[in-house]
Amino acid sequence: MSSVHLEPQDLPDIAPHNHGKTTAAWVTNWGLVLAALLASVGIAIPVHALTFAGIGVAVVALAAGAALRALGHGQPLS
Repeated sequence: MSSVHLEPQDLPDIAPHNHGKTTAAWVTNWGLVLAALLASVGIAIPVHALTFAGIGVAVVALAAGAALRALGHGQPLS
C-alpha cells in the first residue's frame, strides 16, 4: 500500500477528448517510427547513408508535425 495521499487540487488537468488523435500527432508519430526504423537498420548493417536518412526523416517528421499544429490540425495550445 502506498503512503502517498493526493489531494484533488494536486492532480493534473484532464486531457482533452482528442489528445493524441489529431492529424499532427499521427503524422509526427508515424514519421518518427519510420525514422527510427531506418536509422536502426542503417546502424545494424552498417550503412551510414541509411542512418543519416533516418535522422533526416525524423527532422522532417518533427517539422511536419509542428507545421500541422500551427495550421490547426493538432491539439490547441490552451
